[in-house]
Formats: sequence, structure tokens, C-alpha cells
Amino acid sequence: MTEKQVIKHFEETGALLTGHFELRSKLHSDRYFQCANVLRYPRIAEKLCKEVTLRAVKSGKLGKRIDGVISPAVGGILVGHEVARVLNVKCVFAEKVQDGDKKDATGKPVTKLAMRRFALKKGERYVVAEDVVTKGGRVQETIDLVKAAGATLLRGGAFKPRTSPYAFQGLKDAGIQLLLKAKKASGLPIITEIMNTRALELFEDVDIIQVGARNMQNFDMLQELGKTKKPILLKRGLANTLQELLMSAEYIMSEGNEQVILCERGIRTFETATRNTLDLSAVSVLHEMSHLPVVVDPSHATGKAKLVAPMAAAATAAGADGLMIEVHNNPACALCDGAQSLTPAQFAVMQEKVQRIREVIV
Repeated sequence: MTEKQVIKHFEETGALLTGHFELRSKLHSDRYFQCANVLRYPRIAEKLCKEVTLRAVKSGKLGKRIDGVISPAVGGILVGHEVARVLNVKCVFAEKVQDGDKKDATGKPVTKLAMRRFALKKGERYVVAEDVVTKGGRVQETIDLVKAAGATLLRGGAFKPRTSPYAFQGLKDAGIQLLLKAKKASGLPIITEIMNTRALELFEDVDIIQVGARNMQNFDMLQELGKTKKPILLKRGLANTLQELLMSAEYIMSEGNEQVILCERGIRTFETATRNTLDLSAVSVLHEMSHLPVVVDPSHATGKAKLVAPMAAAATAAGADGLMIEVHNNPACALCDGAQSLTPAQFAVMQEKVQRIREVIV
């Protein structure tokens, strides 16, 4: 099932609406997803849940043994039941209960999830199936973990340039609101990519603006960004020379903004074993040709999570001023780029190795 077919199911059942919506989280979005509407149609719900489950199984992230599926009541029960059917295991659910005498700021009782009707045996392995994820809680969870491991800057793609127009394009305005919320909670500065200058006002509270590889030679955009006072991270184009990268940086600096960071993210060659070919020689060459700092993005360069840590180590040894690493708390369920994403635990291990290399060479 393609993403286009999935979206068509959502639209036909009234689950996916477009317009302007204020969500319960107080964030704003141009789309609203009411998953209960698609769950009204058992045949469609069965197809969608089966597709998600089979993809998760194929990814290998579920492990070899699964004893059951657990879901939060009430909305997750139907999804959990369908997932359990595909996996041929039992299905249980958790329910909201009052958390002692705790009350929120409005005086309402605080609730938590608890197992009221079922008992989970020690050692059993469960898959958690939820109907919808909101409020960016998982975003914050991931941020807290990578910050503890040594991350100093948060990058998130609110606007996603994709080769296919049917691929996930990012959460757009709502995505920036999630990033700002995460920034406030974590204290980390944030960086996100801009697609066109019409959206520039949305970046008022963004700390660093990223120009992606596909826009490296969008000279009109570069000149507009040169009029801002924000640092600009400029990614090297898929098939551009280092001289061309530096000339693009000059377009920004010629307008008065000298806060430019160069980024090597791999270039397109005849090699197909990796997503791109990471040009680590660019780090040393750019340091010779320019005074600008150079960071390396091994995640997009290799496209494979298992290659990220060794390439991050190599980039550090080559003298990179920073690293851009893709991290997701559950890569198998990422809307995009899951194959190149590290888990927070993997990031912590990688960060420790990188730090040891830095201590040697600095």
C-alpha cells in the first residue's frame, strides 16, 4: 500500500481534514486527524493496521518473540486488536485511572495509565499499539535522552523537501510549533530547514536556519537570508563542488550576514551501496579555503544507521567542527529517514566515542 493510497483512505472516511485547526495542545495545524473516523470502517481499519504491522515485522525491530499487544483505552483498543490478529498473539489494554490525590493546575484530578483487567507476566514481550500520537510527547522524550548524552543543538525538519510529491512533506507550521515547544522545555537551541522565503516569518524564534542541499544554489533565497541576523547552515548540493558551495556562502555574506556554517552531507556518485558518498576530504579542504566552520551529516550521507557512528568518528578525526546526527526514539515507526536514524541509546554510545577522539586530536 502506497502513502497516497493510505491518505486516500483517511480522506474518504473523513479522518483527515484540511483547513486551519487549533489542537488541544494549543498548537495550530493546516490538517486535523480524527482517527476514530477511519476506525468506523472495519475493512479499511483492518487493511491499514495490517500494513503497519507487516512493515514493522519486516524492519526486524519487533524481535523474534512477541507475546502480546498492549494498547491504551479507548481509542487504541481497536488498533491493538487488529495488530494482534496479524501477529497471532493476545491483545490487552491499559486504562486511565486517577493518580492518587494529584490535581493539575485547574484542579482536575491527574490520571495515569494502569492495568486494571489484565496482568503482565515478568519476561513477556509486548508490542505497544496506539491509534494516534499527539502533542509531541515522543519528540520531547527523545530530546531529553540525547541531551543527556551530550547533544547541544536540536534539529528537526518541519518542512521536508522530498523527491516524490507523495512522500511525507513534514508538519510545516505545526512542526515549527513542536520544535519551539521542545526548545522551551529542553533549553536547546533549534535549527530547521527553510524551503522558501515566504515562510521566513515563521522562523522568528528559530535559532539557526538550514538551507538544504536542493536549495544550495537558490541565489534569491540566499540573498534574502543574508539580510537576516540569524546563523545559516548551508548544506552542500548533491553534485556541487566545494568552490560552488563557497560561492553560495558568499551570496549570504555579501548581504551582511557572515554567520554561515558549511555542511558536508555527501554527494551523488556512481556508488549505490550508500545513499550518498561522504566526502570527508571536504572538511580539510574547506578549512584551507575558508574561515567558516564545517559540520558533517553522516546520517543523510550514508542513509544507513549502522554506518553513522563510524563515519561520525571519521569526520571527527578529520577535524569537523560539529556533527548532525539523525535520532529517533523508534526508527522503525519514523515517518521518514528511519533507516538512517540512531536510537537515543545508540547516540549515547556514539557520542562517547566521538568525545574520546576529540580529546585526542584537539
